Amino acid sequence: MNPAPSSITDWNAETLSRRIHARDVSCREVMQAYLARIHRVNPTYNAIVSLQPDDLLLRQADARDAQLARGESMGWMHGMPQAVKDLAHVAGLPTTLGSPLMRHFIAKEDGLMVARMKAAGCLVIGKTNTPEFGLGSHTFNEVFGVTRNAWDPTRSAGGSSGGAAVALAQRLLPVADGSDFMGSLRNPAGWNHVFGLRPSQGRVPMAPAQDLWLSQLGTEGPMGRTVQDVARLLGIQAGWSPDSPLSIANYDLSTGSIGQFDLKNLRIGWLGDLGGHLPMEDGILPLCRSALDRLTRDGAVVDEVAPGFDPVKVWDAWRVWRRVLVASRIAPFLLNPKNRAQIKPEALWEYDQAQGLPATEFLAASTQRSVFYQQMCAQLARYDVLALPVAQVWPFDASLRWPQQIGTQPMDTYHRWMEVVIYATFAGLPCISVPAGFGPEGNAKGLPMGVQLIGQPQGERALLDIAAAYEQRAQELLQSSPSQQAR
Repeated sequence: MNPAPSSITDWNAETLSRRIHARDVSCREVMQAYLARIHRVNPTYNAIVSLQPDDLLLRQADARDAQLARGESMGWMHGMPQAVKDLAHVAGLPTTLGSPLMRHFIAKEDGLMVARMKAAGCLVIGKTNTPEFGLGSHTFNEVFGVTRNAWDPTRSAGGSSGGAAVALAQRLLPVADGSDFMGSLRNPAGWNHVFGLRPSQGRVPMAPAQDLWLSQLGTEGPMGRTVQDVARLLGIQAGWSPDSPLSIANYDLSTGSIGQFDLKNLRIGWLGDLGGHLPMEDGILPLCRSALDRLTRDGAVVDEVAPGFDPVKVWDAWRVWRRVLVASRIAPFLLNPKNRAQIKPEALWEYDQAQGLPATEFLAASTQRSVFYQQMCAQLARYDVLALPVAQVWPFDASLRWPQQIGTQPMDTYHRWMEVVIYATFAGLPCISVPAGFGPEGNAKGLPMGVQLIGQPQGERALLDIAAAYEQRAQELLQSSPSQQAR
Protein backbone atom coordinates (compact mmCIF):
# COMPACT_ATOMS: atom_id res chain seq x y z
CA MET A 1 0.00 0.00 0.00
CA ASN A 2 1.36 3.39 -0.97
CA PRO A 3 1.78 5.84 1.93
CA ALA A 4 -0.66 8.73 2.19
CA PRO A 5 0.73 12.09 1.02
CA SER A 6 0.33 13.52 4.53
CA SER A 7 2.50 10.77 6.02
CA ILE A 8 5.21 11.41 3.41
CA THR A 9 5.48 15.06 4.37
CA ASP A 10 5.49 14.16 8.07
CA TRP A 11 8.53 11.90 7.73
CA ASN A 12 11.79 13.45 8.83
CA ALA A 13 14.47 13.68 6.17
CA GLU A 14 16.40 10.63 7.40
CA THR A 15 13.26 8.48 7.17
CA LEU A 16 12.39 9.94 3.78
CA SER A 17 15.84 9.15 2.42
CA ARG A 18 15.66 5.60 3.73
CA ARG A 19 12.19 5.01 2.29
CA ILE A 20 13.18 6.42 -1.11
CA HIS A 21 16.24 4.21 -1.30
CA ALA A 22 14.26 1.15 -0.21
CA ARG A 23 11.82 1.93 -3.05
CA ASP A 24 8.96 2.08 -0.52
CA VAL A 25 7.97 5.38 -2.10
CA SER A 26 8.91 6.84 -5.45
CA CYS A 27 10.53 10.22 -5.98
CA ARG A 28 7.46 11.16 -8.03
CA GLU A 29 5.16 10.35 -5.10
CA VAL A 30 7.36 12.39 -2.78
CA MET A 31 7.31 15.36 -5.15
CA GLN A 32 3.55 15.09 -5.61
CA ALA A 33 2.97 15.00 -1.85
CA TYR A 34 5.14 18.04 -1.18
CA LEU A 35 3.74 20.06 -4.06
CA ALA A 36 0.18 19.32 -2.96
CA ARG A 37 0.97 20.51 0.54
CA ILE A 38 2.79 23.61 -0.71
CA HIS A 39 -0.19 24.58 -2.87
CA ARG A 40 -2.53 24.23 0.12
CA VAL A 41 -0.46 25.76 2.89
CA ASN A 42 2.09 28.15 1.40
CA PRO A 43 -0.43 30.88 0.43
CA THR A 44 -1.07 31.44 4.15
CA TYR A 45 2.56 31.49 5.30
CA ASN A 46 4.50 32.64 2.21
CA ALA A 47 7.57 30.57 3.05
CA ILE A 48 8.47 29.33 -0.44
CA VAL A 49 8.90 31.75 -3.35
CA SER A 50 9.85 31.36 -7.02
CA LEU A 51 8.26 27.89 -7.01
CA GLN A 52 8.99 26.04 -10.24
CA PRO A 53 6.23 24.48 -12.42
CA ASP A 54 4.81 21.17 -11.23
CA ASP A 55 5.31 19.38 -14.53
CA LEU A 56 9.01 20.34 -14.65
CA LEU A 57 9.59 19.13 -11.10
CA LEU A 58 7.73 15.87 -11.68
CA ARG A 59 9.85 15.13 -14.74
CA GLN A 60 12.95 15.69 -12.61
CA ALA A 61 11.54 13.32 -9.99
CA ASP A 62 10.92 10.71 -12.70
CA ALA A 63 14.57 11.00 -13.72
CA ARG A 64 15.62 10.31 -10.12
CA ASP A 65 13.35 7.24 -10.08
CA ALA A 66 14.95 6.01 -13.29
CA GLN A 67 18.37 6.31 -11.65
CA LEU A 68 17.25 4.19 -8.71
CA ALA A 69 15.80 1.63 -11.10
CA ARG A 70 19.29 1.28 -12.57
CA GLY A 71 20.75 0.89 -9.08
CA GLU A 72 22.18 4.42 -9.06
CA SER A 73 21.86 6.77 -6.08
CA MET A 74 23.32 10.25 -5.97
CA GLY A 75 23.39 10.30 -2.18
CA TRP A 76 21.40 11.02 0.97
CA MET A 77 19.25 13.72 -0.67
CA HIS A 78 18.35 11.64 -3.73
CA GLY A 79 14.91 12.83 -4.87
CA MET A 80 14.33 15.20 -1.92
CA PRO A 81 12.54 18.46 -2.73
CA GLN A 82 14.69 21.39 -1.59
CA ALA A 83 14.02 25.13 -1.67
CA VAL A 84 17.13 27.29 -1.26
CA LYS A 85 17.28 30.50 0.74
CA ASP A 86 16.93 33.44 -1.62
CA LEU A 87 20.40 34.76 -0.86
CA ALA A 88 22.13 31.78 -2.52
CA HIS A 89 22.49 31.20 -6.25
CA VAL A 90 20.68 28.37 -8.03
CA ALA A 91 21.40 28.19 -11.75
CA GLY A 92 18.34 29.22 -13.76
CA LEU A 93 16.37 30.54 -10.77
CA PRO A 94 15.97 34.10 -9.50
CA THR A 95 18.27 35.34 -6.75
CA THR A 96 16.34 38.40 -5.62
CA LEU A 97 17.93 38.96 -2.17
CA GLY A 98 14.46 40.24 -1.36
CA SER A 99 15.35 43.46 -3.18
CA PRO A 100 13.33 45.15 -5.93
CA LEU A 101 16.67 45.91 -7.59
CA MET A 102 17.27 42.16 -8.01
CA ARG A 103 13.71 41.14 -8.89
CA HIS A 104 14.66 39.98 -12.39
CA PHE A 105 18.16 38.62 -11.76
CA ILE A 106 18.59 34.99 -12.82
CA ALA A 107 21.62 33.13 -11.52
CA LYS A 108 23.87 31.58 -14.16
CA GLU A 109 25.53 29.05 -11.86
CA ASP A 110 25.01 27.32 -8.55
CA GLY A 111 26.64 28.53 -5.37
CA LEU A 112 28.99 26.03 -3.74
CA MET A 113 26.51 24.90 -1.06
CA VAL A 114 23.79 24.41 -3.67
CA ALA A 115 26.15 22.47 -5.92
CA ARG A 116 26.99 20.15 -3.03
CA MET A 117 23.32 19.56 -2.21
CA LYS A 118 22.51 18.90 -5.86
CA ALA A 119 25.41 16.48 -6.05
CA ALA A 120 23.79 14.62 -3.14
CA GLY A 121 20.61 14.26 -5.19
CA CYS A 122 18.22 17.03 -4.13
CA LEU A 123 15.74 18.59 -6.53
CA VAL A 124 15.54 22.37 -6.17
CA ILE A 125 11.88 23.35 -6.36
CA GLY A 126 12.26 27.08 -5.64
CA LYS A 127 13.60 29.48 -3.02
CA THR A 128 12.72 30.35 0.58
CA ASN A 129 11.85 33.92 1.49
CA THR A 130 14.26 36.27 3.25
CA PRO A 131 14.27 39.92 4.32
CA GLU A 132 15.82 42.41 1.93
CA PHE A 133 19.57 41.72 1.71
CA GLY A 134 19.05 39.31 4.63
CA LEU A 135 19.00 42.22 7.09
CA GLY A 136 16.85 42.10 10.21
CA SER A 137 15.37 39.09 11.94
CA HIS A 138 11.91 39.57 10.42
CA THR A 139 11.25 38.08 6.98
CA PHE A 140 9.51 40.63 4.78
CA ASN A 141 10.46 42.41 1.58
CA GLU A 142 9.00 44.44 -1.28
CA VAL A 143 9.33 41.57 -3.78
CA PHE A 144 7.42 38.71 -2.11
CA GLY A 145 5.91 40.21 1.04
CA VAL A 146 5.83 38.84 4.60
CA THR A 147 6.60 35.30 5.70
CA ARG A 148 4.41 34.39 8.66
CA ASN A 149 5.13 32.35 11.75
CA ALA A 150 4.25 28.67 11.40
CA TRP A 151 2.39 28.72 14.72
CA ASP A 152 0.52 32.00 14.30
CA PRO A 153 0.33 33.70 10.90
CA THR A 154 -0.23 37.09 12.56
CA ARG A 155 3.31 36.89 14.02
CA SER A 156 6.83 37.21 12.64
CA ALA A 157 8.67 34.13 11.44
CA GLY A 158 12.01 35.63 12.43
CA GLY A 159 14.81 35.76 9.95
CA SER A 160 16.64 36.00 7.87
CA SER A 161 16.08 32.26 7.28
CA GLY A 162 12.40 32.76 8.11
CA GLY A 163 11.10 31.12 4.96
CA ALA A 164 13.28 28.07 5.56
CA ALA A 165 12.15 27.66 9.18
CA VAL A 166 8.45 28.02 8.37
CA ALA A 167 8.75 25.63 5.42
CA LEU A 168 10.23 23.04 7.77
CA ALA A 169 7.68 23.55 10.54
CA GLN A 170 4.75 23.45 8.11
CA ARG A 171 6.09 20.31 6.37
CA LEU A 172 6.70 22.05 3.04
CA LEU A 173 10.29 20.76 2.98
CA PRO A 174 11.96 17.73 4.59
CA VAL A 175 15.13 19.68 5.47
CA ALA A 176 16.25 23.25 4.81
CA ASP A 177 19.32 25.38 4.26
CA GLY A 178 19.82 28.86 5.59
CA SER A 179 22.52 31.33 6.50
CA ASP A 180 23.47 33.12 9.68
CA PHE A 181 25.15 36.46 10.32
CA MET A 182 23.21 37.75 13.31
CA GLY A 183 21.23 34.69 14.34
CA SER A 184 19.55 34.03 11.01
CA LEU A 185 19.72 30.24 11.38
CA ARG A 186 18.95 30.30 15.09
CA ASN A 187 16.29 32.93 15.72
CA PRO A 188 13.74 31.61 13.16
CA ALA A 189 14.46 28.04 14.28
CA GLY A 190 13.60 29.03 17.84
CA TRP A 191 10.47 30.89 16.77
CA ASN A 192 9.18 28.00 14.65
CA HIS A 193 10.06 25.00 16.87
CA VAL A 194 12.78 23.43 14.69
CA PHE A 195 16.56 23.01 14.93
CA GLY A 196 19.03 25.41 13.34
CA LEU A 197 22.83 25.15 13.43
CA ARG A 198 25.28 27.95 12.84
CA PRO A 199 28.52 26.09 11.96
CA SER A 200 32.00 27.15 13.00
CA GLN A 201 33.51 29.97 11.01
CA GLY A 202 34.75 28.37 7.78
CA ARG A 203 33.03 24.99 8.23
CA VAL A 204 30.59 25.59 5.34
CA PRO A 205 32.44 27.68 2.75
CA MET A 206 30.45 30.31 0.88
CA ALA A 207 31.22 30.77 -2.80
CA PRO A 208 31.01 32.76 -4.93
CA ALA A 209 31.69 35.59 -2.50
CA GLN A 210 32.41 39.27 -2.99
CA ASP A 211 35.24 39.12 -0.44
CA LEU A 212 37.21 36.01 0.54
CA TRP A 213 39.20 37.33 3.49
CA LEU A 214 37.17 39.56 5.82
CA SER A 215 33.55 38.53 5.28
CA GLN A 216 33.61 35.63 7.71
CA LEU A 217 30.79 36.59 10.08
CA GLY A 218 28.13 35.17 7.77
CA THR A 219 27.91 31.46 7.06
CA GLU A 220 25.50 29.05 5.42
CA GLY A 221 24.27 26.02 7.33
CA PRO A 222 21.55 23.44 7.99
CA MET A 223 18.09 23.39 9.57
CA GLY A 224 15.93 20.37 10.31
CA ARG A 225 13.10 18.91 12.36
CA THR A 226 15.57 16.51 14.00
CA VAL A 227 19.19 16.84 15.06
CA GLN A 228 20.09 13.86 12.89
CA ASP A 229 18.70 15.65 9.82
CA VAL A 230 20.76 18.73 10.72
CA ALA A 231 23.89 16.59 11.06
CA ARG A 232 23.34 14.81 7.74
CA LEU A 233 22.79 18.05 5.85
CA LEU A 234 25.83 19.63 7.50
CA GLY A 235 27.91 16.69 6.31
CA ILE A 236 26.86 17.51 2.74
CA GLN A 237 27.37 21.26 3.01
CA ALA A 238 30.69 21.21 4.87
CA GLY A 239 34.25 20.76 3.70
CA TRP A 240 37.24 22.72 2.49
CA SER A 241 37.13 24.39 -0.91
CA PRO A 242 39.91 26.13 -2.87
CA ASP A 243 37.31 28.78 -3.73
CA SER A 244 37.16 29.73 -0.04
CA PRO A 245 40.72 30.07 1.32
CA LEU A 246 39.63 30.40 4.97
CA SER A 247 37.43 27.30 4.87
CA ILE A 248 38.35 24.39 7.11
CA ALA A 249 38.66 20.70 6.41
CA ASN A 250 35.73 18.45 7.20
CA TYR A 251 35.80 15.69 9.77
CA ASP A 252 33.45 12.88 10.73
CA LEU A 253 29.93 14.29 10.81
CA SER A 254 28.31 10.90 10.34
CA THR A 255 25.34 10.10 12.53
CA GLY A 256 26.05 6.50 13.53
CA SER A 257 26.32 7.21 17.26
CA ILE A 258 24.88 10.69 17.50
CA GLY A 259 23.40 11.47 20.89
CA GLN A 260 25.57 8.95 22.75
CA PHE A 261 26.90 11.56 25.14
CA ASP A 262 27.71 10.82 28.78
CA LEU A 263 25.56 13.42 30.49
CA LYS A 264 27.19 12.71 33.84
CA ASN A 265 30.24 14.54 32.53
CA LEU A 266 28.33 17.36 30.81
CA ARG A 267 28.81 20.86 32.20
CA ILE A 268 26.65 23.69 30.90
CA GLY A 269 27.35 27.36 31.57
CA TRP A 270 24.05 29.27 31.72
CA LEU A 271 24.69 32.86 30.57
CA GLY A 272 21.02 33.87 30.74
CA ASP A 273 20.72 37.61 30.18
CA LEU A 274 24.40 38.29 30.89
CA GLY A 275 23.78 39.43 34.44
CA GLY A 276 20.97 41.78 33.47
CA HIS A 277 22.70 43.35 30.45
CA LEU A 278 20.21 41.96 27.92
CA PRO A 279 16.59 43.07 28.28
CA MET A 280 14.21 40.11 27.90
CA GLU A 281 10.47 39.88 27.55
CA ASP A 282 8.69 38.13 30.40
CA GLY A 283 8.79 34.35 30.43
CA ILE A 284 11.77 33.79 28.13
CA LEU A 285 14.50 33.32 30.75
CA PRO A 286 12.64 30.83 32.99
CA LEU A 287 11.44 28.80 29.99
CA CYS A 288 14.91 28.49 28.48
CA ARG A 289 16.59 27.78 31.81
CA SER A 290 14.05 25.09 32.71
CA ALA A 291 14.53 23.46 29.29
CA LEU A 292 18.06 22.52 30.37
CA ASP A 293 16.66 20.51 33.27
CA ARG A 294 15.90 17.78 30.73
CA LEU A 295 19.66 17.16 30.76
CA THR A 296 20.28 17.59 34.48
CA ARG A 297 17.90 14.70 35.29
CA ASP A 298 20.56 12.38 33.87
CA GLY A 299 23.52 13.96 35.54
CA ALA A 300 24.42 17.10 33.60
CA VAL A 301 25.36 20.13 35.68
CA VAL A 302 24.12 23.64 34.88
CA ASP A 303 25.94 26.54 36.51
CA GLU A 304 24.85 30.15 36.30
CA VAL A 305 27.96 31.98 35.12
CA ALA A 306 28.99 35.57 34.64
CA PRO A 307 29.75 36.44 31.02
CA GLY A 308 33.52 36.69 31.49
CA PHE A 309 33.57 39.55 28.97
CA ASP A 310 32.36 43.14 28.81
CA PRO A 311 29.10 43.06 26.77
CA VAL A 312 29.30 46.80 26.06
CA LYS A 313 32.76 46.52 24.50
CA VAL A 314 31.69 43.45 22.51
CA TRP A 315 28.59 45.22 21.18
CA ASP A 316 30.60 48.30 20.17
CA ALA A 317 33.17 46.16 18.34
CA TRP A 318 30.40 44.10 16.75
CA ARG A 319 28.74 47.22 15.35
CA VAL A 320 31.98 48.30 13.68
CA TRP A 321 32.47 44.89 12.07
CA ARG A 322 28.84 44.63 11.01
CA ARG A 323 28.57 48.03 9.40
CA VAL A 324 31.81 47.49 7.46
CA LEU A 325 30.71 44.09 6.13
CA VAL A 326 27.09 45.05 5.43
CA ALA A 327 28.10 48.32 3.77
CA SER A 328 30.35 46.42 1.38
CA ARG A 329 27.33 44.39 0.25
CA ILE A 330 25.17 47.49 -0.27
CA ALA A 331 27.84 49.62 -1.97
CA PRO A 332 27.56 48.09 -5.49
CA PHE A 333 23.86 48.93 -5.60
CA LEU A 334 24.58 52.57 -4.76
CA LEU A 335 26.93 53.10 -7.69
CA ASN A 336 23.71 54.32 -9.28
CA PRO A 337 22.40 57.01 -6.88
CA LYS A 338 18.85 56.48 -8.15
CA ASN A 339 18.83 53.05 -6.53
CA ARG A 340 18.85 54.59 -3.06
CA ALA A 341 15.08 55.10 -3.20
CA GLN A 342 14.60 51.33 -3.66
CA ILE A 343 16.74 50.16 -0.72
CA LYS A 344 15.29 49.59 2.76
CA PRO A 345 16.21 52.28 5.30
CA GLU A 346 17.92 49.79 7.61
CA ALA A 347 20.36 48.84 4.84
CA LEU A 348 21.00 52.49 4.04
CA TRP A 349 21.65 53.16 7.72
CA GLU A 350 24.29 50.41 7.78
CA TYR A 351 25.92 51.84 4.64
CA ASP A 352 25.87 55.44 5.82
CA GLN A 353 27.29 54.47 9.24
CA ALA A 354 30.32 52.95 7.52
CA GLN A 355 31.25 55.96 5.43
CA GLY A 356 34.47 57.56 6.61
CA LEU A 357 35.20 54.80 9.11
CA PRO A 358 38.99 54.86 9.65
CA ALA A 359 41.00 51.67 9.33
CA THR A 360 42.36 52.24 12.83
CA GLU A 361 38.84 51.95 14.28
CA PHE A 362 38.22 48.71 12.41
CA LEU A 363 41.55 47.28 13.60
CA ALA A 364 40.72 48.31 17.18
CA ALA A 365 37.41 46.47 16.85
CA SER A 366 39.28 43.44 15.51
CA THR A 367 41.60 43.56 18.53
CA GLN A 368 38.58 43.66 20.84
CA ARG A 369 37.11 40.72 18.94
CA SER A 370 40.34 38.78 19.51
CA VAL A 371 40.17 39.49 23.24
CA PHE A 372 36.54 38.38 23.27
CA TYR A 373 37.42 35.11 21.52
CA GLN A 374 39.99 34.29 24.17
CA GLN A 375 37.46 35.10 26.89
CA MET A 376 34.92 32.74 25.34
CA CYS A 377 37.59 30.03 25.08
CA ALA A 378 38.34 30.49 28.76
CA GLN A 379 34.67 29.85 29.55
CA LEU A 380 34.64 26.82 27.27
CA ALA A 381 37.67 25.40 29.05
CA ARG A 382 35.36 24.97 32.06
CA TYR A 383 32.09 24.14 30.27
CA ASP A 384 31.18 21.88 27.37
CA VAL A 385 28.59 24.37 26.12
CA LEU A 386 27.36 27.84 27.00
CA ALA A 387 23.61 28.41 26.94
CA LEU A 388 21.33 31.41 26.62
CA PRO A 389 17.98 32.18 24.96
CA VAL A 390 17.92 32.41 21.18
CA ALA A 391 15.82 35.58 21.25
CA GLN A 392 15.05 38.45 23.61
CA VAL A 393 11.43 38.83 22.49
CA TRP A 394 8.61 36.49 21.58
CA PRO A 395 7.48 36.42 17.92
CA PHE A 396 6.01 39.88 17.40
CA ASP A 397 3.26 41.32 15.21
CA ALA A 398 4.10 40.58 11.57
CA SER A 399 3.00 44.07 10.55
CA LEU A 400 5.88 45.68 12.48
CA ARG A 401 9.33 46.30 10.98
CA TRP A 402 11.16 45.57 14.25
CA PRO A 403 10.58 45.88 17.99
CA GLN A 404 11.05 49.46 19.14
CA GLN A 405 11.50 48.47 22.78
CA ILE A 406 11.76 45.52 25.13
CA GLY A 407 9.68 46.20 28.20
CA THR A 408 10.43 49.81 29.03
CA GLN A 409 13.87 49.83 27.38
CA PRO A 410 13.97 51.47 23.93
CA MET A 411 16.06 49.85 21.19
CA ASP A 412 18.66 52.27 19.83
CA THR A 413 19.21 50.36 16.55
CA TYR A 414 17.04 48.20 14.31
CA HIS A 415 18.96 45.11 15.46
CA ARG A 416 19.64 45.81 19.15
CA TRP A 417 16.79 43.48 20.13
CA MET A 418 18.83 40.62 18.58
CA GLU A 419 21.99 41.26 20.61
CA VAL A 420 21.69 37.84 22.28
CA VAL A 421 22.82 36.04 19.11
CA ILE A 422 26.05 37.91 18.38
CA TYR A 423 28.35 35.99 20.74
CA ALA A 424 28.69 32.73 18.81
CA THR A 425 29.04 34.67 15.56
CA PHE A 426 31.69 37.09 16.80
CA ALA A 427 33.75 34.28 18.32
CA GLY A 428 33.38 32.05 15.22
CA LEU A 429 31.97 29.23 17.36
CA PRO A 430 29.37 26.59 16.41
CA CYS A 431 25.95 27.16 17.92
CA ILE A 432 22.67 25.26 17.68
CA SER A 433 19.16 26.43 18.49
CA VAL A 434 16.99 23.73 20.08
CA PRO A 435 13.26 24.07 20.87
CA ALA A 436 12.76 25.16 24.48
CA GLY A 437 8.96 25.25 24.67
CA PHE A 438 6.06 27.66 24.33
CA GLY A 439 4.87 30.84 25.95
CA PRO A 440 2.46 29.92 28.73
CA GLU A 441 0.42 33.11 29.04
CA GLY A 442 -0.39 36.59 27.74
CA ASN A 443 0.56 37.62 24.21
CA ALA A 444 3.16 34.83 24.02
CA LYS A 445 0.77 31.97 24.78
CA GLY A 446 1.43 29.06 22.45
CA LEU A 447 4.36 30.76 20.67
CA PRO A 448 7.67 28.86 20.38
CA MET A 449 11.02 29.84 21.84
CA GLY A 450 14.45 28.26 21.51
CA VAL A 451 17.59 28.02 23.59
CA GLN A 452 21.00 28.26 21.95
CA LEU A 453 23.94 26.05 22.87
CA ILE A 454 27.39 27.42 21.97
CA GLY A 455 30.01 24.74 21.45
CA GLN A 456 33.77 24.36 21.51
CA PRO A 457 35.91 25.79 18.66
CA GLN A 458 35.25 23.60 15.60
CA GLY A 459 33.29 21.30 17.90
CA GLU A 460 30.22 20.57 15.78
CA ARG A 461 30.26 16.84 16.41
CA ALA A 462 30.16 17.12 20.20
CA LEU A 463 27.60 19.92 19.95
CA LEU A 464 25.35 17.75 17.76
CA ASP A 465 25.72 14.87 20.23
CA ILE A 466 24.63 17.12 23.09
CA ALA A 467 21.71 18.52 21.07
CA ALA A 468 20.63 14.98 20.17
CA ALA A 469 20.78 13.97 23.83
CA TYR A 470 18.50 16.91 24.59
CA GLU A 471 16.21 15.91 21.73
CA GLN A 472 15.88 12.36 23.09
CA ARG A 473 14.68 13.78 26.41
CA ALA A 474 12.30 16.32 24.88
CA GLN A 475 10.19 14.01 22.71
CA GLU A 476 6.89 15.05 24.28
CA LEU A 477 7.66 18.69 23.50
CA LEU A 478 8.90 17.91 20.01
CA GLN A 479 5.77 15.99 19.07
CA SER A 480 3.93 19.32 18.95
CA SER A 481 3.26 20.65 15.45
CA PRO A 482 1.72 23.95 14.38
CA SER A 483 -1.91 24.17 15.49
CA GLN A 484 -3.02 25.57 12.16
CA GLN A 485 -1.18 22.94 10.14
CA ALA A 486 -3.36 22.14 7.13
CA ARG A 487 -4.00 18.56 6.09
